[in-house]
This record gives sequence, C-alpha cells and structure tokens, in this order.
Amino acid sequence: MSKLGTLGARLYRGEVGYDFVGKRKIWYGISILITITAIVGLAVRGLTMGIEFEGGAVFTTPKTSMSASQAESSAEAVSGHDAIAQKLGDGTIRITIGGVDTAKSDQIKTELAKDLKVNANDINADLVGPSWGETIANKAWTGLIVFMILVVIYLAIAFEWRMALAALIALVHDLTITVGIYALVGFEVTPGTVIGLLTILGYSLYDTVVVFDGLKEGQKGITKQTRLTYSEMANKSLNGTLVRSINTTVVALLPVAGLLFIGGGVLGAGMLNDISLSLFVGLAAGAYSSIFIATPLVADLKETMPEMKALKKRVLAKRAAAAAKGEPEEPQDAAPLDEDDDAETAGAVVGQRRQPSRNNRGKRR
Repeated sequence: MSKLGTLGARLYRGEVGYDFVGKRKIWYGISILITITAIVGLAVRGLTMGIEFEGGAVFTTPKTSMSASQAESSAEAVSGHDAIAQKLGDGTIRITIGGVDTAKSDQIKTELAKDLKVNANDINADLVGPSWGETIANKAWTGLIVFMILVVIYLAIAFEWRMALAALIALVHDLTITVGIYALVGFEVTPGTVIGLLTILGYSLYDTVVVFDGLKEGQKGITKQTRLTYSEMANKSLNGTLVRSINTTVVALLPVAGLLFIGGGVLGAGMLNDISLSLFVGLAAGAYSSIFIATPLVADLKETMPEMKALKKRVLAKRAAAAAKGEPEEPQDAAPLDEDDDAETAGAVVGQRRQPSRNNRGKRR
C-alpha cells in the first residue's frame, strides 16, 4: 500500500490526526483576512463585466498571422474603446468591444479588415444588447436564492439547523472569495462565469455533507462517555474523512484544470475558459471551507448547548483528577501527524488493536 493510502487508513481509524478544530481561531483569522481582501477588491475595483451584461460587439476574424495583442491594439485604435482579443485554436481571432452600436460596429469591421488585410465580409460581427445580460443576471440571482433556501431546509432535516447554518456560511464564504478574486485579478464576468459560480455551490456542498455525515455518526451517544469533548470528536471525524475529501477535490480539479489550461489556454475556447476558471477557484475554496470553516463552526455552535458544556466539564474534570493522581492521561485515539509513519510506529500507536502473541495463543489452547 502507498504511503498516502496507509496514512488515509490510519486517519480513518483515528490512529493519527491533526487538530483542525482545536486551531480554529487560526483558520477563522485566515478566512476573515481573505474575505475582507475580496470585499475590498470588489468595492474598489469592481467586476469587469462582459459585453453580454453591458452590451457591445464581438468580431471573429478569419485565420490570420496577426497576434492577439496586435489585433487588440488595432481594435482599440479604431473603436476608441477598450478591446479584448483572443487567439483561437484554428488561427482566428475573437475581438470583444463593449459599448458599440450598429453604426460603429460596421465602421470597426471595415477598419479591422484593412489592418488584417482580409475581406470585410469575412469578419463575423455579432451585436449583444445589455438587456439580455440583465435577464441572465436576474435569473442567476433567483436561482442562487432558491438554492440557498433549499440547502438550508435539506441540511436542517437531514442533520440539524446548526450544521445547516455552518454550511450556509461556508457557501457564502466560497462565493465571496471567488467573486473577489475575479475583481482583484480583473477576470471578465460572462454567462459562463455565472454558470461556473452556480456549479461550484454543488461541489462545495457535497464536500461539506461528506464531513457532516461523519459528524452525525460520531456524535451518537457522545454524552454517555467522558473521553472526548464534542470538539475532539468533531476533529476525529474530520480526520477520518480528510483523505476522502482531498481525493474528491483533486479528482474534480484535474478535469477542470484540463479545461482551463488546455481548452482555454491552448485551444482558446472562450466559454470553456470562463466556466473552468470559476470552477477551479471555487472548488479550491470549497475544499478549504469544508475542512477549516464548516466543521469548526459546527463545533462552536454545538458547544453552546448545555449538555455539551456539561460533557466538556466532565471530561476535563476526569483528566484533572487523573493528572492529580499521577495516572497517565487516557488516550484520545489520535496521535499527531508529524510522527514517524512507518509500519513499526503504526503498530505502537494507541488505538490500534494489539495481536496476541503465539505463546499466549498456545497457553489458551
């Protein structure tokens, strides 16, 4: 078995672990800092809206040896507006210019044909009105609100309202970071971007539900024992699903990265680039939030309950009494991840079942 597979098995059995929940203040601080940066970028720079939302013209040239930067400079000089040019995989160039009407579009088309040394009729020009983009945006907002409401209702029924609230905060966190990155970097927002943003909500929710399912199983009968507090149980459950969450995210990111870097970068597929870019950023943010935000939030909310406060007092009191008597602290079934992960150490970790020796088996016979 590979080292990753061995580590995953030991995490699942609770033999090793990392204290994600115990260090939640660090993750909260990092998330707050990233979120504030995203909000400031959104407020200061704003989003670069595509012509589908602002109106304009899209020109597609025939195959040409002119570079995208040269075509962009030529289009800006002719139109007097900012232009975005993209070299497509078949050698054609896609030029987007915002704020252009029909008369201006014909003039730009004629001038571009001269610069490119092609026939003006060979350049395809498409005009887009801003009303279409406004309709798409309104439908996207409606879909987002309905999705959030359904998510909260489902999680409240399947799990409980505290987990539903934590999942909702994690989803808002993912959306804010993704939109903020678009604002800071200046990526253009297109209908493909909207599709990608709505899609990442499902991926983020899936990761969160996987972790919450482990929490639901782990909290059964938790108040009847005095070994673990709720936060410690939550951390143990999170470590048990950690490798699964990482594998799921990596498998999802690989095809998205292929779309982004090959489909968008090499082949120049505009729509693929718009969708895959938002998916790539959103998937990474979703994996982070399900591990570092959602589960610690659930632990904080649960430990405000009277029974969980009482459990924590009993656990700490028992440990204090054991320490006063000089007794060894009762193991919590998880050793730190920075220990040696070889087979001999794995056999010595507390929580792994010890196999009886041959002599003992002989005596029992």
